[in-house]
Amino acid sequence: MLELRPNCECCDKDLPPDADDAVICSFECTFCQECADSKLFGVCPNCGGGFERRPIRPASKLGEFPPTKVRVLKQESRVGQRSKVPIDNPPTN
Repeated sequence: MLELRPNCECCDKDLPPDADDAVICSFECTFCQECADSKLFGVCPNCGGGFERRPIRPASKLGEFPPTKVRVLKQESRVGQRSKVPIDNPPTN
């Protein structure tokens, strides 16, 4: 069952369950179409896979199978490429 994550991991744009611009990779990393195209160039920064349009769950099934409310926003996704610095150990300039 897809989680239907509520936001783009790159720009934090809201992506409700009926968003027609939500894309996912095979691990369900979730991005808006704009970030997937213009910042990530069609490659998931987390797994290196491609993207497909996220399916829209029928509204009649959302009560029984609700989307997750957990937002994912990754530092390496925001810059459009994997960071070589661990997120919990940012550079000190």
